[in-house]
Amino acid sequence: MTSVRRKRKQFLFRTARFFDLFRKNTEAVSFLGNRATLYRYGSEFFPALLEALPRAKTSICLEFYAIADDETGRRVANALIEAVGRGVRVHVLYDYIGCFETPASFFKRLMKKGVNCAPFNPPPFRRGIAWFDKRDHRKIVIIDGWCVFTGGMNIADVYSGFGKKETNWRDVGLKIEGEAGLELLRLFRETWTEETGLSPVGCDPAPMPEITGDAKVMVVNGGPHHKRSFIRSAFRVAIAGASESVVIASPYFVPGPRVMRSLLRAAGRGVEVKLLLPYKSDVPLVRLVSRTYYAQLLKNGIEIHELDSAVLHAKVLLIDGDWAMVGSANIDFRSFHRNYELNVVVDSRDFGSQVAKMLEADFAGTRRIVLHEHEKRGWPVRLLERLFSPVAWFL
Repeated sequence: MTSVRRKRKQFLFRTARFFDLFRKNTEAVSFLGNRATLYRYGSEFFPALLEALPRAKTSICLEFYAIADDETGRRVANALIEAVGRGVRVHVLYDYIGCFETPASFFKRLMKKGVNCAPFNPPPFRRGIAWFDKRDHRKIVIIDGWCVFTGGMNIADVYSGFGKKETNWRDVGLKIEGEAGLELLRLFRETWTEETGLSPVGCDPAPMPEITGDAKVMVVNGGPHHKRSFIRSAFRVAIAGASESVVIASPYFVPGPRVMRSLLRAAGRGVEVKLLLPYKSDVPLVRLVSRTYYAQLLKNGIEIHELDSAVLHAKVLLIDGDWAMVGSANIDFRSFHRNYELNVVVDSRDFGSQVAKMLEADFAGTRRIVLHEHEKRGWPVRLLERLFSPVAWFL
């Protein structure tokens, strides 16, 4: 390691100056002494969630973009109904557009059994037609105020693998136990009150058990109600603080000029920058626009790999091997400006090493993009890229 890199690592990353800069630019709320558990796949995340729900003593609060009426959705629904039967107060906030294909009977059944359900931003879009484009993209389960499950997964078989076919979607989740849950509970209550006009009853946190953990957790909350994008700032400041490496996994990559500058500056000062992006995408148009950024990144020494074994849906940022950010936000304009998003930063060497090993395994099965091959793509593809680049804001 060069003396310059040693100096940067000592001066910026994991210093009070870096922490203050991050908090100032993102309004992140931080908590010490939490316990963080990584779930590398949906097949790990959902069994852990279904094991935790029956342990709830006072309250369960769910906030999800999409909840499907499939085996996974019904398993979660049954666990919530059973919790109500034990006297637990349960609230479910779901995005109206994200759950458009979920039959109304799914939520009516929950409500008949005592679960409080509310849609986010249902028609007639009381804040104007422009508000139609706003989404609640968060994925959060808060149990008793101090145990939180979050990440990038919606409640559906394609994430859990509970369906008849093995899931081919690649996503990541985590569990946070500790005082950080209180901030997520506060955000849930705030959003519920804004949408329904009433405070969620019975969501006060239960007494917290003694938790031994080494994780410093920061909660980054973003949405169109903010004057600037705290989500974008979180990515930019984190990348600026890197001394050795930046590894990013994102299913939708439309970074815009500011994040591009952050990535290029990191590479320019000798930081290894690697991107894991999708080869298969549930929104092919986004992938087409994403590839317009490839040439500039590749020319500046940034590695780009495309995952072709599954539909990439994980949103992960890892700085210097042990500072990880996981959540619901993609690197695109929608997540920066128009969605309600939530990212969780976990500063823990043990957690970071787990994320590093997970990403290393993911990169091992990818297609690396090489500049000379990328520039051989035919004129029809280049034409489509040019045609659709102006609509990147709306994707």
